[in-house]
Amino acid sequence: MLESVGALTGSPWIYVVVALSVLLDVFLPLLPSGVLVITAATAAAAGSTTVAGTGAAQQVTKVPSLLALILCAATASVLGDLVAYRLAWRGGERLDRAIARSRRLTSAQERLGAALARGGGILVIIARFAPAGRSVVSLGAGAAHRKVKEFLPWSALAGVAWAGYSVGLGYFGGQWLGATWVGTAVSVLALFVAGALAACLMRRPAAAAAAAASATVTATTAS
Repeated sequence: MLESVGALTGSPWIYVVVALSVLLDVFLPLLPSGVLVITAATAAAAGSTTVAGTGAAQQVTKVPSLLALILCAATASVLGDLVAYRLAWRGGERLDRAIARSRRLTSAQERLGAALARGGGILVIIARFAPAGRSVVSLGAGAAHRKVKEFLPWSALAGVAWAGYSVGLGYFGGQWLGATWVGTAVSVLALFVAGALAACLMRRPAAAAAAAASATVTATTAS
């Protein structure tokens, strides 16, 4: 598989595949977009070639490909967030009822609204790393009719942070451990560990209580 992705890395199609995967996983969280980004970055690390010259051999590294991969993944992440946000914004009463039936979505919506109102959209960045956290946050922001200027900058930061982290894991894992299944597996494991930590941060009782209290104060002030 690494060899196939490695061949694809030198083609523009790798960016199309990555973009589609990252764009759609806001609706289908089971899509392995993170694994794909890491594998592509690992293949890019393996794509470093030694070129014989008149003097000493020179090492040629595909840095532009890595930068383009980060830009592609981050852009697709933000676009996917915005699509989910706008769909949830226009979801109407049916979506409101669906959210009301889910304790997780209701809690996330309240916490997100309080965080964005305080300018503390760091929750958006943390959620980007948590399993399905991106979906919950994007849909919650839209359903709560949060202003786009409150949500978009944090979504952009989250996309860049996630893309940079994922590409960095794949590239340095490939450099240190080689472009093998071991290197890819270790990098993917590090991504999952970050996701588990992000999920724990989102579920902390103290954070939830503070967010709920802030939401109550905001609602009281608005009334």
